[in-house]
This record gives sequence, C-alpha cells and structure tokens, in this order.
Amino acid sequence: MKQQLMIMLEMQDAMNTRVNPDWRQAGNAWYRAIWTECAEMLDHYGWKWWKHQQPEIEQVQLELVDILHFAMSDYLLQDSDNEAVAVRIADELSHPHDDDDIRRAIETMARTTIEHQSMHFSDFANVMALIEMDFDQLYRTYVGKNVLNFFRQDHGYKDGSYIKLWHGREDNEHLAELLVTLDSASENFRDDVYKGLVARYPG
Repeated sequence: MKQQLMIMLEMQDAMNTRVNPDWRQAGNAWYRAIWTECAEMLDHYGWKWWKHQQPEIEQVQLELVDILHFAMSDYLLQDSDNEAVAVRIADELSHPHDDDDIRRAIETMARTTIEHQSMHFSDFANVMALIEMDFDQLYRTYVGKNVLNFFRQDHGYKDGSYIKLWHGREDNEHLAELLVTLDSASENFRDDVYKGLVARYPG
C-alpha cells in the first residue's frame, strides 16, 4: 500500500504542477473541494425520500476518487516528505470509523472536513468500506482518473476545446470501461491507459 500511495502522491504533485507550477503557494481551499464533492457523492447514492432513487455505486466511487485527489494535495502541503505522507495516509486508512450508514458516513466526512479544514482518511476509509471499494480498486481508479486529467489538459481542457462527450457518453464512462481491460500491476499501466483514451477520443 505504501508504495502505491507514493506513486499516487507523485502523480498528484505532477498533475497539480501541470495545472499551476506554483500550486503549493496558490492557497487553494482543498477542503472546500472535498466537502462539495461529498454532496455530489450523496446525490449519486440517493437520499430523497420523495422519489425513487437507485444508488449509482460506480459514480459514488468516482466521486470518492475525486476527493482523494484533493485530500492528497492537502496532505502534500502539510509535509514535503512524500514517504511520511504515504505512511500517514496508510495509518489513517487502517483505522476506519465504523458508521454503518453510508449517508451518515458521507455527512461525517463533509462535517469534519469543514471543521478542521482538512479531511481525515479514517472517514474516507469508512466510506470506502461501505461501498465495498478495496485499496487495489481505489489505486486503479485513481491512476486512471489522473491519466484522464492529463489527457484532458493535453487536448484543450483549459482553453475549452476539449470534447467531453465521446460518441454520446462522458469520458468518465469510457475510462471505467477501459480500466476493466487493463492490468493495474503492469509497469506500463499509466501509458496503457493514456493510449486507450487516445484510441477512443473522437477529436
């Protein structure tokens, strides 16, 4: 886990640097991005008692991975030693809170994030367990989403020329399909994801 966390931290730093070379001095409110993603996650799971809703677990998992991007960025600002950050996250993940209600667990993650202006990975691990997402799946999906973010930047995301709908479906859906076909243990995993996206992109 520690080795995979270090890979993810390096990838996150690279992504943040791609968007803004001075991201560490930018004063971004990472915690705010986290709690607003929690609200989106809750919507995907469903909470409205006045209408029929079916939990969209795949979308909930993707929202959790988006939160991971922001939470790791926050931790990278708190400590410049990536190995120490990886050890800290691994320790917090190994001590999940034990709320058995998914909606309450998401709300707890949002509330404590606002209170401390930083997320704790024990809350994150609680949500992971409740949606039956193990660490290997988290790693695979994170790497895929990180590569997709680079792909978006390479294909005009910043200037607005990027095409998000590919053959009638969002790029996230294509990514999810692609990840199932690839070996996340391969040393070429990142490159394979990027090549797969290139092959599917209509632009």
